[in-house]
Amino acid sequence: MTAATYLDTLNGEQRRAVEHGVGNGGTIGGPLLVIAGAGSGKTNTLAHRVAHLIVAGADPRRILLMTFSRRAAAEMASRVERIARKVLGENKAAVMRDALTWAGTFHGIGARLLREYAERIGVDPAFTIHDREDSADLMNLVRHECGLSKTQNRFPAKGTCLSIYSRCVNAEMAIEKVLGQHYPWCSGWATELKGLFAAYVEAKQAQRVLDYDDLLLYWAQMMSDAGIAEEIGSRFDHVLVDEYQDTNRLQSSILLALKPEGRGLTVVGDDAQSIYSFRAATVRNILEFPQAFSPRAEMITLDRNYRSTQAVLSAANGVIGLSKERFTKNLWTDRTSSQKPQLVTVRDEAEQARYIVEQVLANREQGSLLKHQAVLFRTSSHSGPLEIELTRRNIPFVKFGGLKFLDAAHVKDMLALLRFVENPRDRVAGFRILHLLPGVGPATAQRVLDQMAESANPVSALCQLPAPPRAGADWEAFIQTMENLRYSEWPTDLERARLWYEPHLDRIHEDSETRRADLVQLEQIASGYPSREKFLTELTLDPPDATSDQAGVPLLDEDYLILSTIHSAKGQEWKSVYVLNVVDGCMPSDLGTGTSAEIEEERRLLYVAMTRAKDDLHLVVPQRFFTHGQAAHGDRHVYASRTRFIPEALVHLFERTSWPQAASGPARTATQGPRIDVGARMRGMWR
Repeated sequence: MTAATYLDTLNGEQRRAVEHGVGNGGTIGGPLLVIAGAGSGKTNTLAHRVAHLIVAGADPRRILLMTFSRRAAAEMASRVERIARKVLGENKAAVMRDALTWAGTFHGIGARLLREYAERIGVDPAFTIHDREDSADLMNLVRHECGLSKTQNRFPAKGTCLSIYSRCVNAEMAIEKVLGQHYPWCSGWATELKGLFAAYVEAKQAQRVLDYDDLLLYWAQMMSDAGIAEEIGSRFDHVLVDEYQDTNRLQSSILLALKPEGRGLTVVGDDAQSIYSFRAATVRNILEFPQAFSPRAEMITLDRNYRSTQAVLSAANGVIGLSKERFTKNLWTDRTSSQKPQLVTVRDEAEQARYIVEQVLANREQGSLLKHQAVLFRTSSHSGPLEIELTRRNIPFVKFGGLKFLDAAHVKDMLALLRFVENPRDRVAGFRILHLLPGVGPATAQRVLDQMAESANPVSALCQLPAPPRAGADWEAFIQTMENLRYSEWPTDLERARLWYEPHLDRIHEDSETRRADLVQLEQIASGYPSREKFLTELTLDPPDATSDQAGVPLLDEDYLILSTIHSAKGQEWKSVYVLNVVDGCMPSDLGTGTSAEIEEERRLLYVAMTRAKDDLHLVVPQRFFTHGQAAHGDRHVYASRTRFIPEALVHLFERTSWPQAASGPARTATQGPRIDVGARMRGMWR
């Protein structure tokens, strides 16, 4: 099959993006920005570009592909193989896909490069990686050691301290500016926070641990050395980045250091779907890409949508069209429909829940599966009344946007044991494990860890320590397990760790049987990794969901409704979509209206929600909704108005209705006027 044939499935703009700068021998072109609108075939286009590079002669070992998740990278590699197979044949395509070894997330690629260059940058190559909760625990420990837990005025909590530190690092901003813009209530603590962060960095280095932010920060610092930057940059002929609108300043700096001239650089994204500023992502990266590589940069816009009807797209285009700053594009499609999106007014959240259930069941009666329908919301707590109604009506559902696998306490316990064996200087992991033992309190745990830290061989020092008076047989079992795990036999290590942990699981958790399912899942996951170090790194960077922490998980062959935060829904699509609480105070959130940039991100959030719908879109507007953040006294319901993102000028793009409708007679829309003109009666009383 010729290139002309296997690219025939692409539209004109997709094909331009795929063929940009590609000739025989995998020619390296200039910087390319692909603005890929919602539902425009972004993933398919990027996969075709990678495959086309390989087919044209590019070395897949010299292609760096960075995606938003490890699963996305794996899916991309599979697509590349399927596309390349049409030209290269089965065996050659599989070989080329296997050679595409530099595909992963920014953090995953960073971790790999740091281990490779560790000795050249003064880092222990055996470092372990802390997740957010472990990092917060270490921050708290350092906070206490610095005397900041006993200040006269309450010092910021550990989670707040970590968030401030993380934003300073990822946004490349001075702490004073971060505090002023995002944490004004902490502005008086700038000096103390600087001291805390310095001590936190020293503690991490002493314990040979890195946190999430370090994986990018150390990589960026490493690239500040011209020699190393040139060496790493020259390893890759092509660098492709997916979801570029969700990158932060630090990631942008890494890219600029990798490819300062932009040669071989392709970034793909949609400024209208930039919704992760809470992770320090900035829409400025994608908006400023053409200027950063001017005049060499080329921009291609994918605006043909293959997902939604034109009626849905017209409404979504109207909402995003009011943005103050964006790349101009209007999504279009060949999918016509006379059914406009529904803009539905209900009395309160209870009515909202009943309306959605009635619509969901009506769709199912007409042949639409529950799993082809989704309810989206700004914040996880907004779905509470709906979950009650679904449970009452015995409708199965799964909720996304809650706890991740690594947030489950029992999984963290197991991983802490493995991390402590891998790096016995990791005090957070050690403290967590020692605390599981009956009779071992904080003081004993600290004493044990101090003695280990002073030894050149921490595990030997641990094994030689006398058992704490009240630990008894549990101490002996712990020491025996540490010795058994000392020399890794992967993946049997995890079974040994589980056998040690299960008695503690039964003692600590009442629902231990449910939690065992996660431990079984953990062993299954572990079998897919070549080593304990690789397993710990990858699982920390890209955790799966926990079975014990999802809401109402049904059997695999069951049908179920999808409930999801809008952030978790990004990249997904459903036949029917219902969006909760499309009112000011929820959308935009009353916490997201401080600056113009925050309001614009809230607008993009609504746009993302709307563009998940293929055929059927319902935006629900309760006149009263429950405020979760107010004081717990008085009526915590507030009266709300329709979101400012749908002004009167856009209402014609929707079918505007009220629910429930009148029991008899034709359906009355909100534009037909009141049933009783109470105002006229009031005026008549005094005439």
